[in-house]
Amino acid sequence: MRRQFQPAQPNALWVSDFTYVATWQGFVYVAFVIDAFARRIIGWRVSHTPRTYMVLDALEQALHERPQRSGGELVHHSDRGVQYVSIRYTERLEEAGIAPSVGSVGDSYDNALAETVIGLFKTEMIRRNGPWRHLEAVEFATLEWVDWFNHRRLLEPVGNMPPAEREALFMGNRVRPRRRPDSNQQVSEKAGTVHLQSTPERLRRLALRRSPSFSSSSTAKRPTPIRRISTPWTKSTGRVSKKRSMKGA
Repeated sequence: MRRQFQPAQPNALWVSDFTYVATWQGFVYVAFVIDAFARRIIGWRVSHTPRTYMVLDALEQALHERPQRSGGELVHHSDRGVQYVSIRYTERLEEAGIAPSVGSVGDSYDNALAETVIGLFKTEMIRRNGPWRHLEAVEFATLEWVDWFNHRRLLEPVGNMPPAEREALFMGNRVRPRRRPDSNQQVSEKAGTVHLQSTPERLRRLALRRSPSFSSSSTAKRPTPIRRISTPWTKSTGRVSKKRSMKGA
């Protein structure tokens, strides 16, 4: 792969690697399969021994997670560990139509993307929540961390969003249909000119035109204004003048 870990679409490059975790009952090993497009973990496995069946189980989970793959376009990259270059593993890749790719001997940069995700796994989950009692505890914690990593963990290399959201954004932009004029759009006589007007706005204007309260020939009566009657008051006492009130009567 020449250390090119930025494919243009999902299911173009998968990277794999595994690590170890110390428990009170001995070491356990965790294998991962990662889609390099959004760095989403699509397969993982926890085991007592680092044998071929462990990494093969992680690959099987990835194949089950991604059943729709373009034949001949997917590349699987890993280091030169004996598990990944074994006959069983390479035959399974060939059966699935995946092209194998391995890095150079003793060079961790050739699998830097998988090493980065494993580094986050060890930092954010293993070292923070240890010590670990047994394999079951590591397996359950890995299940929770993978779900959080895929759906809620913000990753700067993919646009400060979770991997699942990045893939959904890519698929949404890819399958988005072309926008067509609907019944709420008014097309003018000139070709290519479209005037948009929402349905609620059109209904409101029609209602204002047809309403009798806003028409010029309206016969609705206006309310009679209230007349105010002033009462004579004397400046000295502030009482009503009897003389003026008698004259007014």
